[in-house]
Amino acid sequence: MSCFTPSIALLHAQIEPRRLLAARASPAAAENAATGRRRLLSAFIATTSLAAGLQGQASPEALAESWGTRSFLLERFFQPGLSPDDAVARIRQTAEGLHSLRDMLDGMAWRYIIFYIREKSAYLSQDLKSAATTLPEGRRKAYVSKANELVDNMAEFDYYVRTPKIYESYLYYEKTLKSIDDLVAMLA
Repeated sequence: MSCFTPSIALLHAQIEPRRLLAARASPAAAENAATGRRRLLSAFIATTSLAAGLQGQASPEALAESWGTRSFLLERFFQPGLSPDDAVARIRQTAEGLHSLRDMLDGMAWRYIIFYIREKSAYLSQDLKSAATTLPEGRRKAYVSKANELVDNMAEFDYYVRTPKIYESYLYYEKTLKSIDDLVAMLA
């Protein structure tokens, strides 16, 4: 035998498999699990129906001021489009929101700006169409050109915020503000 034989014997793993305890379900445990699931499901249904009932009691003015993510999903998938007057009100709120976006732009909070722009542009596409019905036929052509300019500026603003190019972001932010202010003035 050579001197290498004992060292090879030391390198072999001396592992014994551990025995795991088998968990056996008793009929009582299965019933408790099913009961727990039922309780959880009934509590979920009760809270959602209660929340829906409470939300239905809020005034339209209070609901109009909370254009958040939840209301976006609710209106996008579960409610029909807004009336032309409500669309005009939401366009005005969007203009105010875009004016308050300057602090986030100065702080370079790109992710939040992108989310805000995309959420509002999803609303605006529908609102601009329904708000056009409130205008007389003579002013509708100018309104359509301003609305197209607003949509183009918001798309460019979204692009430059995504890259992120600071100068171009500020430039298209100002162009977007000018376009939406002109639209609000036309709708007033």
